[in-house]
Order: sequence, then C-alpha cells, then structure tokens
Amino acid sequence: MAAELTAHELIAQHRPTLDQALEAIRTRAYWSPHPEHPKAYGENGSLDAAAGKAAFDALLGTRLDLGQPGTDGWVGGEVSPYGPQLDVEYPHADVDVLLPAMKAGQKAWREAGAEIRAVVCLEILKRISDRTHEFAHAVMHTSGQAFMMAFQAGGPHAQDRGLEAVAYAYVEQVRTPDTAEWSKPQGKRDPLALTKQFTPVARGIALMIGCNTFPTWNGYPGLFASLATGNAVLVKPHPRAVLPLALTVQVAREVLAAAGFDPNLVALAAERPGEGIAKTLATRPEIRIIDYTGSTSFGDWLETNARQAQVYTEKAGVNTVLVDSTANYKGMLSNLAFSLSLYSGQMCTTPQNFLIPRDGIRTDEGPKTFDEVAADLARSVDGLLGDDARANALLGAIVNPDVKARLEAAAGLGEVALASREIANPEFPDAVVRTPVIVKLDGAKPDDEAAYMSECFGPVSFAVAVDSAADAVELLRRTVREKGAMTVGAYTTDDEVERAVQEVCFDEAAQLSLNLTGGVYVNQTAAFSDFHGSGGNPAANAALTDGAFVANRFRVVEVRREA
Repeated sequence: MAAELTAHELIAQHRPTLDQALEAIRTRAYWSPHPEHPKAYGENGSLDAAAGKAAFDALLGTRLDLGQPGTDGWVGGEVSPYGPQLDVEYPHADVDVLLPAMKAGQKAWREAGAEIRAVVCLEILKRISDRTHEFAHAVMHTSGQAFMMAFQAGGPHAQDRGLEAVAYAYVEQVRTPDTAEWSKPQGKRDPLALTKQFTPVARGIALMIGCNTFPTWNGYPGLFASLATGNAVLVKPHPRAVLPLALTVQVAREVLAAAGFDPNLVALAAERPGEGIAKTLATRPEIRIIDYTGSTSFGDWLETNARQAQVYTEKAGVNTVLVDSTANYKGMLSNLAFSLSLYSGQMCTTPQNFLIPRDGIRTDEGPKTFDEVAADLARSVDGLLGDDARANALLGAIVNPDVKARLEAAAGLGEVALASREIANPEFPDAVVRTPVIVKLDGAKPDDEAAYMSECFGPVSFAVAVDSAADAVELLRRTVREKGAMTVGAYTTDDEVERAVQEVCFDEAAQLSLNLTGGVYVNQTAAFSDFHGSGGNPAANAALTDGAFVANRFRVVEVRREA
C-alpha cells in the first residue's frame, strides 16, 4: 500500500506534540494542544462553527460507507435526545469476515514500532480536532449534552484523553530497549555472549464498547491505548450514540491507509435493534482486550465471562460528598449546585449523596442545621437554573427514558428539598429537560439506606442525615468499599476530619476533592494531570489514564541469538 504520509513527515509534525505530552504526564501540570474555545477553529484546515454545523447537517439522512469488508447490510435509527431523527445508516458487519480481515494488518503495524504507531495516532487525533465543531453536534445529538459541553467534553477534552493514552502507551513500550548485548563472565573460559531483541507484541483485537453519555470522552482512551500498542480495534458503539464513534472510525481508517497501513486495523460494529452483539463479540477468541463503560451488571458479566480477554471496565458507583464544616458557605453551595446541574447529573462523577450531621455544620455564616443546608443547596440550584436559557445551556437533555423514570420516582423516596421542574427548549421543543431533585433521607433508617446506597444515575441527589462527622466518615468508607465511587468530595475546616477522610480514600482507593468553592468541580478531571477513577474500588477496575491502563495491552517477546 503506497503511503501518502511518510514516516518522516509524521514524526516531524507530531513528535514535538508527543514530547510535550510525555512531559505533561511526568509533571502533572496543565497542558492541552486542543483549544477549548469554539472561536479558535477555522484556520489551518479546521472547520469553523458554520462549516462544522454544515458538515453535520450534510451527514443526516445519509449512508456512512466505511469500506469495511464483511458488510452484510445497513443499520441505523438514532434519535436525538433533542427530538430529531438522525437517519444515518452504518455498515452492519459479518464478524466472521471482518475479524480475520482486521488481523491481517497487525504484522505490519507491529513492525512499524512504537514511535510510528504513536505519531499515526496523533495524526488521527489532529484530523478529528480539525472537525471538532462537526463532532460536537454529533455528540450533542446522541448524548443530550448541551452544545458547549458537547464541544468541550466531546471534542478537546476527549482528544486530550486519547493523546494521554498514546503517551502512556509509548512510555511503557520504550521502557525496554529494542536490543541488548549480554555477556556473562566465565572465569578463564570465554564469556557467554548473546544478542537479545525485545519486541512489544499486541494481544490481538481490542473491542471498545461505547457508552451513550460520553461516546468520545470515555471511548478514546481505550481505543488509542490499544491502537498505539499494536492492536487492531473494533469499535462497538452504543446503539443510541453511533455517529461520533463512526466518524472516529472513518478518520482512523483514512489516516491508516494514507500512512501505508491496513485501514481494517480499525473497524465499526454497529448493531441491529435488539441484536445485543456486545456479548457475542466479547467472548470471541479473536477479542483479546475489552474496554467498557456502562452498567455494573454488564461490566460484571464481562469480567466473569470474557475470560480470553484483558477487560477494562468503568461501571457504576455512589459518589459521596461529606459536609462537616466550611469557611466559604456560599462558595460551597455554588460549587455543589453547578456540580449537580451540569449535564443533568448524567455523569459518572456527579455527586449523589451528601452526608450532613443531623445537628448541623459550622460555617463562616454561623451554624447551619441539616435542614438549612439542604434548603440552602436547593435555593442555590434554583438560583443557578432560574433563567431558562442558562438552564438549557447547563442541563442539556435527558439522555433516555430510564433516566427520566428514575428522576420521577425519586420524589417518592423521602422528603423533597428541591422538586424537579420541566424546562422548555425553544430550539428543540421535543427535548426532555429537567432540573435536579434533592431528597432528604435519614442515614439511620434501613428503608432510606436502600435508596442512598444504590446508584441513581441522573439528576437525583440525597441529603443524608448522619449522627456525626465520625459517622459520616464510616458511612463514606462503607459506601466506597461496597458500591464504589468515581469521585469523593469533602468540606471541612477540621484537620482531624480531613485526615480521616483522606485515610478512607487511601484505604478504599477513591479520588478525593477537598473544599472546592471556585471554578473547579468534583465531577471534572483534567487530562495529563487528574486520574479519572482509580481502578481500586468497585466503580472501575482501571484508571484513565495510567501505566496500568496500557501496559497489559501488549507483551514483550524476546529473541536470543549467540553473539
């Protein structure tokens, strides 16, 4: 296959970016090569806002032919959470044809080496970045995220996470030298001498199972970690969120071909309604790596049944905030109100349980009772979302009927501190937009425990009354140990309470945010600096992104020869 992109060109263009990424993961300082602001696009081949919207509109009602082998039909049916039908059709694969075709290109991909694989991945990310405006609309109309969040989280932040995975993959692969000369002295006899060659060898085909809410942000780390370590990648999108990942596959195939590699190293596995191909694919012998974000039940099934594969899961957890005391009461309330409202709480990092002593908390505004804290948090959310235009920009749309049903049922679980209300979206009249609900529960009541000790994904939170800060710490420990947590938050001015919370998070491997009152929120993490999840509690068996996330996607094979 003739290469339009030579190795020299790719290294010259992308090696500096790779080096900056390597430095960023070493220092953990802020860095991103992907602009967050929509106005930054429109030059050097990137699409501006109008061109991106036009490109997205041109996709609607079309057939996205990826040129994959084994296509035996066409599937579609995505409906935007904002109302419109997308009417995009995707290739349906005969996996008995597609999987062997994907394996065929792995030898050349392995022989290319870690650096070439990395810069090819960076070229894929560069071309995706150039189309960020187009991708933003695709993410918005499959996830229900408001446009600005879809633009940032679905665009530059997702691209950052993909680049971060490439950087970690490169580090792990070059940790062992390509060759070594080995000589063992034998006294008066000649030394034993060997030439040793070490080659990173891919596990096989990786299966990336996409999620509905963050198809690119949650999908790119696994996709690029596997591709950069030499594996072919089969992308199985969520049936309601195919378009962003199908476009990703399209770009990857174009770049691989242009660089002289087999485009079938990346392919799409879209499914017919109700087909449920994830289980079928996950247990195929060709599938050696699985990345999955979604429900605990299916994540547990994968970990139990996909025995031939290395499985990386991000499942459900019960994210908890301990509220003991604060030196900035208004800042605390404002920060928490935003955290609850962003994308209607449809984030795996959104706080659900607020553990508050029933006798109240100490603040810079004087003592506040449990009821006052719950009422003031409700007022803060109301104030934030009082203007419908701002509310729509923060909340987005409810992603599916299951979330809406959980939201409506939550009001019957206890005393409602904040009732959810409907908000009309003038641009998309069919969008289901709801403000969060906050329900007061008693941590000592078994019936209430059944509610707050289960994940209620969506805009649902519980203010849980506990006997003391010490009781809150122990409930936090039990929650993380039994149910897992992607995030933990705490507000305290007491050094002893802070140490106790930290010890829980160290013991149970949970990521902790302390006393956030400004513009950083517990449900946001920054690539190259923050770890998303830890892999050490039931919410996830992997962290995005660290060495452990990439190192077991390949093995090092040694060839020894007498020198």
